[in-house]
Amino acid sequence: MSNRLLHETSPYLLQHAENPVDWYPWGEEAFRKAKEEDKPVFLSIGYSTCHWCHVMAHESFEDQEIADLLNRHFVSIKVDKEERPDVDTIYMAVCQAFTGSGGWPTSIFMTPDQKPFFAGTYFPKRSRGHMIGFQELLQIIHEKWTADRFALLRQADEWLTHLKQSDAAENTPTANLQETAIQIYKRIYDRKNGGFGRAPKFPAPHNLFFLMTYHERFGDEECMQMAEHTLIQMYRGGMFDHVGFGFCRYSTDERYVAPHFEKMLYDNALLMMAYCQAYGITKNPLYLDIAEKTAAYILQEMTSPEGGFYSAQDADSEGEEGKYYLFTPDEILHVLGKKEGRAFCKHFDITTSGNFEGKSIPNLLHSDPKEKTFDSFTEQLYAYRKERHSLHLDDKILTAWNALMIAAFCRLYQVSGKDHYLDAAKRADQFLSKNLMEGGTLYVSYRKDKCGARGFLDDYAAYIFAQLALHGVTLDGAYLEKARQMCREINRLFRDEENGGYFFYGADHEPLILRPKETYDGAIPSGNSLMAWNLCRLYQLTGEAAYEQDAKQQLHFLAKEAAQAPTGHAMFLLASLNFETPPPQVVVVQDIETKASKLPLQLPLDTAVILQDKSGNYPMKNGKTTYYICHGHHCLPPTNDLSMHDLTGRWER
Repeated sequence: MSNRLLHETSPYLLQHAENPVDWYPWGEEAFRKAKEEDKPVFLSIGYSTCHWCHVMAHESFEDQEIADLLNRHFVSIKVDKEERPDVDTIYMAVCQAFTGSGGWPTSIFMTPDQKPFFAGTYFPKRSRGHMIGFQELLQIIHEKWTADRFALLRQADEWLTHLKQSDAAENTPTANLQETAIQIYKRIYDRKNGGFGRAPKFPAPHNLFFLMTYHERFGDEECMQMAEHTLIQMYRGGMFDHVGFGFCRYSTDERYVAPHFEKMLYDNALLMMAYCQAYGITKNPLYLDIAEKTAAYILQEMTSPEGGFYSAQDADSEGEEGKYYLFTPDEILHVLGKKEGRAFCKHFDITTSGNFEGKSIPNLLHSDPKEKTFDSFTEQLYAYRKERHSLHLDDKILTAWNALMIAAFCRLYQVSGKDHYLDAAKRADQFLSKNLMEGGTLYVSYRKDKCGARGFLDDYAAYIFAQLALHGVTLDGAYLEKARQMCREINRLFRDEENGGYFFYGADHEPLILRPKETYDGAIPSGNSLMAWNLCRLYQLTGEAAYEQDAKQQLHFLAKEAAQAPTGHAMFLLASLNFETPPPQVVVVQDIETKASKLPLQLPLDTAVILQDKSGNYPMKNGKTTYYICHGHHCLPPTNDLSMHDLTGRWER
């Protein structure tokens, strides 16, 4: 038995290709059928490593009784949120408006012209407690569609009007958003366990980028303390995989003991950058070690033979969430022997009672995180675990997430000096150029020699971010030129000339019921926030007035959006901080024809480095590579030795 998803390449859609539900991929055929047969549309959005998506699939979409209801009374569409983030963005907003929250699977009922009239997330097959069952819900909606359709259509129009008004709402820019955000972070900071707010605790590394940079600019020690404590606790807890390395999605508890076990490429990219920044500021080797362990996981398990990075690993194995990651003391003793096994169990909190459903998630919450005595033992357990269970790998390659990982490897190269990290970044960039770009057009995803949809704002913004990172560590002008080229393309396709900011999907995309602008920094910084950062950086590197003007306009647009929730816009706050209090600028003058360019590794991470040929406006000193340093509102005399200068000077508020 198979349905129309059988010919798709998305791992998520293929997971449902043999459901008895007559699924359609998103497209004209499905909506035409709904109109011709006068049926409502059921839209289900998820992704291949989503635990509750698996649960609803097993309970309902693999069930013949449910399939019969869907096939008889609805046209059913399945969407991979990672391949169609435009569809996901719009209908997630619908779900949040209907229910007050969101998540996946997202379940939407709508008219054949895509207007939603009911929304939710996971539904069990049959009603239990306060949750309506999916079977009952389908029957109710069918009856309403048949007997009282006018009420559903009126509701659809009302919700669409509400969403358009919400999208058009304009806040008043607030002064001192950075300081306001800092005070909020300090108020909601968990001083005992690290992190912010209550469980569940998501990593949100861009919050830490902002806090650490604020510390660098103004010497706020509390900001750095909050960031460091959070970074250490995330590593010490079960969110970090102490056997195979890499970070899981988030912590389900306040103490970072029990994670949601799926591993996402973007989390690991952003966290690598955060640990690199912490190391760059403090020189604490623990942070570099964590970043390098995360990189080792990516290179070993999440990198394709051609150099692109895979998307995610599932939380479930053999039908159970987290089973892959759990151990008992008997298993440890069996693999390591009694003496070493007991020491390992004590160090990593593996007990007979366990800390997760009777078994143990290895963690260092009661041990010294700097202790490396057990590294060789983790290699043995890693090999044992690989044979014991297996995890589903979402092996599609996404442009935006790959771009973030490219930037992460550039940062890691910068703080470690190890060439293989830069090589990984370059290989991935070459993969994107070869497989996910045609002319000046980017595409969202790649799998089995097929590209997905045309790229969205996040793809272009993250790609520019990656090109600027590559330029920053190589000083190769080709990367800077590609960033400039993509910036022109993003302005052509996505910019709202009238109201400011950038639309989520471009002028060449399929028009949907709304054309949203995302500004909130969720698990990943929004495309608008990344563009603010990119524009500020391009201005600092080129000095061109056009970039300065675009940066100002973008920051003003985002200031209005961030007024109500500044801590939800951390990447914008970082961009505004870099614009108002720019990082050091270093002009490197050398004989470009005879000497390969390379960034001096001792520079602060966010330094704006510009390469000039000796024939330019800046003369060489003593016939050697010369550095012209400007910081704040003053410049230093030219020098041949950067190590003689402190580039971490503070700004005054």
